[in-house]
Amino acid sequence: MKTDQEAEQLLEQDLSDYLNKDNFVATTFEFAPKDKSITIRMSSELVEAIKKASQIRGISYQRYIREAVERALINI
Repeated sequence: MKTDQEAEQLLEQDLSDYLNKDNFVATTFEFAPKDKSITIRMSSELVEAIKKASQIRGISYQRYIREAVERALINI
């Protein structure tokens, strides 16, 4: 969709066929407000490794840690 009008036309249709779990992608916690702060102790070597890995991904090291925690929760 490229316009608001196209989006509105889609929403005016019967969307029952789209109500299939295969048509949806799970959202992440990354979109939720960051309203809680925590403190965690890590070795300086681990922090440096996290920072290097996050630079490769082009994201902040804090976001990298949040994503790692979220991936761990999904695999439980």
